[in-house]
Amino acid sequence: MKTKIVNRHTVIADPPLARFLFSDTRMAAVWLLVRLYVGYSWVEAGWHKISDVGAKTNYIIDGSGILAFWSRIAAVPAAPAKPVISYDWYRGFIQLLIDNHAEVVMGKVIAFGETAVGIGLIVGAFVGVAAVFGGFMNMNFMLAGSASSNPVMLVLAIALILAWKTAGHIGLDRFLLPLLGTPWKAPKVEAATSTQRMRVPQLA
Repeated sequence: MKTKIVNRHTVIADPPLARFLFSDTRMAAVWLLVRLYVGYSWVEAGWHKISDVGAKTNYIIDGSGILAFWSRIAAVPAAPAKPVISYDWYRGFIQLLIDNHAEVVMGKVIAFGETAVGIGLIVGAFVGVAAVFGGFMNMNFMLAGSASSNPVMLVLAIALILAWKTAGHIGLDRFLLPLLGTPWKAPKVEAATSTQRMRVPQLA
């Protein structure tokens, strides 16, 4: 009886360009510039919502600002005008928030969430996580019919997510990630153990 060696799994290495862009600390300075731009944009947007406490524009007191925005985008105009929101399911979601008076909670979540994402990116703390939340908000704003700078911000957020290991190297992630067990330098692994193998009996 013969035995056949079967690979259980294989680690596929990244191409050199991807390693340089997303895993090489020499790119940390470039990612720092991206972080500062995206982070400042989020802090500016969030702080504007926190500091503006006007009767019809506030987000953190009674959420009248976000309610006004929801009411505008959820409205369906008469033909031939097109609604602001292209997807019926998302319009239904916004209407559900309006009907349940979620503006009081969501106004605070949005205002403080934008600010927190911006601060996290600027100081380089958990850049990948901050970029995920930032990209999620960008996607929601785009679904709500607000283009503005959101497409660009979403693309940059995706890039920061891909570069999460090095994007915060010039920042707090240089110290935070190793504390969580994510070393900057991968441990050396013997070539023989890079692929787990098992011997499967094979009839002659």
